[in-house]
Amino acid sequence: MLSMSNDYTEMRLFCGSSHPQLGHDIAKELGLDLGKVTLSRFSCGETYAKIEESIRGYETYVIQTIGGEPNNDYMELFILMDTLKRSSADSVNVIIPHFGYARQDKKSAPREPISARLMADLLSVVGLDRLITVDLHADQIQGFFSKPVDHLTSLPLFADYFNEKSLQDLVVVAPDTGRAKFAKRLCDRLGADLAIMHKTRPNHNVAEITNIVGDVTDKTVLLIDDMVDTAGSVTSGLKALKENGCKDDVYLAATHAVFSGPAIERLSTAGFKEVVVTDTINIPKEKQFSGLQIISTAPLLAEAIKRNHEKRSISTLFV
Repeated sequence: MLSMSNDYTEMRLFCGSSHPQLGHDIAKELGLDLGKVTLSRFSCGETYAKIEESIRGYETYVIQTIGGEPNNDYMELFILMDTLKRSSADSVNVIIPHFGYARQDKKSAPREPISARLMADLLSVVGLDRLITVDLHADQIQGFFSKPVDHLTSLPLFADYFNEKSLQDLVVVAPDTGRAKFAKRLCDRLGADLAIMHKTRPNHNVAEITNIVGDVTDKTVLLIDDMVDTAGSVTSGLKALKENGCKDDVYLAATHAVFSGPAIERLSTAGFKEVVVTDTINIPKEKQFSGLQIISTAPLLAEAIKRNHEKRSISTLFV
């Protein structure tokens, strides 16, 4: 039987610059100090990284979510991974809470890229040994990798949060069929009903709700999605729900708070009772508004790191 010790003497945890607070929170959960690394940019814009301690033969974990500057965040991650490999790390395990480019997981029209696969290929070429991520936009992205992928979910976090509210006449609404399975699992945890919207996308960042399957009349609504980008989909969804007679209390929950473009203005004026998100992406003060609630993913991610290090199963974290 494997030893289940908490010995981290040959493990190091490093953090990129995209979300330092989450890195510190994860390290605190594990009772560790973050590894010593220098990250900077030359005047020409190129990224520089240097590990400031010996990691020869160590199991390393690097945290870098893909946030408001996805291209820079990925490039810094690639260079940091290469630095770890060239510093003789035994393994490079990458934690990307929000996996950027995940929405480009297939060709929807001729002569388009599959950018999610490209990111997977680049991570693999640089030297990825394991990926830990949260709520991929499409489950099949795991198949783009030849190395193990620990695909965690925020579902237990949202279930715990909304169970404490004891909401009456609750219906969980999926914004499209792609999110229906997640919504159904959340329904089961909350003892709620299920409804599903049908939407079309006439253009990028534009969504039109054409139908709602399920009864939302006189119901308290929890609209659930994997991310909120410009907030066009969710605000259109709110309008459609109100037109179908739901109660005034409409909650929005989403794992990844991308919050680009007009998102903050839309969300702060739309009329949601609460907007509940996780901290997979850094949300600066200027993007926080009344009614926004942020749930920490640090305990979830720290537990995944701990179980991997101790060679224990993490399957229970997926449900």
